[in-house]
Amino acid sequence: MISLAIINGIERAVESLFHELGLKFTADIKINVEQPAHLEHGDYSTNVAMQLAKALRKAPLQIAEALKSKLEQQGSIDNLIAKIEVAPPGFINMHLDWKQWAQREFALPAGTGEKAVVEHTSINPNKSAHIGHLRNSCIGDTVVRLLKRSGYNVEVHNYIDDLGNQLADTVVGVLNIPHKKEHSRFGDFCWDVYSKVNKEYENNPELLEQRTKVLHSLEEGNENLSWIGFIAAEQIVREHLEEMNEFGINYDLLVWESNIVREGFWASAFSLLQQTPQFYRESSGKLEGCWVLKQPSSETEENDSSEHSTDKVLVRSNGILTYTAKDIAYHLWKFGLLDKDFLYKRFSDGLWTTHSSGTDSSFGKADIVINVIDHRQQYPQAMVKQALEILGYAQQAEKLRHVSYGVVSLSPGAAKELGIDTSDGKASYAMSGRQGIGIKISDLLDIMEGVIENKRSDKDGLASRAIAAASIRYYLLRFSLLTEVVFDIQQATEVTGNTGVYLMYSHARAANIVSKAAAEHNMKPAIPDEINQLDKSEYALLRHLAAWQDTLYTACIELSPNIVCNYAHELATLFNNFYAACPILKADGDKKQLRLWLVSKFKETLGDALNVLGLPAPDRM
Repeated sequence: MISLAIINGIERAVESLFHELGLKFTADIKINVEQPAHLEHGDYSTNVAMQLAKALRKAPLQIAEALKSKLEQQGSIDNLIAKIEVAPPGFINMHLDWKQWAQREFALPAGTGEKAVVEHTSINPNKSAHIGHLRNSCIGDTVVRLLKRSGYNVEVHNYIDDLGNQLADTVVGVLNIPHKKEHSRFGDFCWDVYSKVNKEYENNPELLEQRTKVLHSLEEGNENLSWIGFIAAEQIVREHLEEMNEFGINYDLLVWESNIVREGFWASAFSLLQQTPQFYRESSGKLEGCWVLKQPSSETEENDSSEHSTDKVLVRSNGILTYTAKDIAYHLWKFGLLDKDFLYKRFSDGLWTTHSSGTDSSFGKADIVINVIDHRQQYPQAMVKQALEILGYAQQAEKLRHVSYGVVSLSPGAAKELGIDTSDGKASYAMSGRQGIGIKISDLLDIMEGVIENKRSDKDGLASRAIAAASIRYYLLRFSLLTEVVFDIQQATEVTGNTGVYLMYSHARAANIVSKAAAEHNMKPAIPDEINQLDKSEYALLRHLAAWQDTLYTACIELSPNIVCNYAHELATLFNNFYAACPILKADGDKKQLRLWLVSKFKETLGDALNVLGLPAPDRM
């Protein structure tokens, strides 16, 4: 990683300067290196001289000049730097020796090999999935790819809530709400039934009593209602998995909530919690009979009217567990802190599932746990972390990370297409499964496939459906994590601008040039003899190529896919500017060699970025 090499070199120079001045050097000085916004300011720059001004009691310009001399004496960071300049008020600007850069391999720092368990998707198995669910899955899968690049041993979980209200509602609807409409999938049928039964609850409160009955039956298992729930859930999960597979999203393990409850995982967690004073049964008030986890004084322990007050309840007075209770037990298992383990069976090729009977395996026992869940679940996630701390597992609590993201809502145009009244003029409209409002993943994929098919002239490359899936995936990844995605069908189906199609087309263009060079010019890309006197578009492209490993490292640390999206889009834009400004295969001698190498380097780098994002890197579109 080039910035790390430069930082290490600057640190050596700073340490030498401290010793020369008779001062004690401490390694806690944070040295920042970045690419300046303006090309004329060099390839990398640092403000370390300004940071040191107070400690050294010298002017930043004087410190910068001293550090420049030391860097030059030390070989300008292993000969990577061709020229160093000092600029007011104390910046040190460095220009790379591009020949040296081209001859070296830069990679991420070696990983620790720790085991990371990543949970994502985790859709309620009661109806077809919508585009909000897909954003979770795309983010989660890209986080998995980033962690693997960071050197983690990654295990991917998909948690199936087959004991929740949503599945109970679907079971009540299937048994009580007449519905006759042609559907190709059971999940689509349940989409309608789920919406209908929630409307029927308003007119027929007796159905709510049936939901409570179904909930108890689901937790108990092994009777008529519970088997109906299990069969419905399994079928819908299979449909969800088929959809996710079209987007290149896969899992290692399905964890069923029913296994956590029926096989004693909660009972073990309950026993551990009972040994702490913070977990107790309320004897009076609104929460009488409930088992609650006492909140810290900074939380809402005495305010039962708080929107989060019920979240501290782990077992309701009627004996039904809350989601948080089951999640605490699940996370204790994830970290290998329970004296229990699941049994496992194969669910499909490469995918295992927890099961009441099966074989032993080595799932769980994580060093770090990462949950991809939308920002509305921030408080329940904090509850799980708090439970770990209360039980004395501070190290594990520190290694529990919540990748939070903004929800997907509908633009006024998309909402209007779905028949929603938009006369109130709101900027966005929330999707609601209970009201049957939302865009199913399968419907969006069909729409996008049609758009791609109609716009393309060459149909011998990637299949239109594969391009469509990649386009949707990129659209959901390119926004900052906490940004609410206001989904617009027209915008999502665009094929120009900051889109997955644009990136894939750019890769295919580069692949075509490399292929044509071999076939028609008998040329293979090779590092040029000289990399100097670069045109502006050549230099801009080369400079951005050099930033790839640093960008990837930042994305890995922050677990932010949009960082890679931003880099890839800018890289593709710079390449296409270069392509438009500079003849490649028609260039003369050395320029042809340089430009073909640049094309090849671009293809390699963009291909790597596309792979991290889970998009194809096609040689032909």
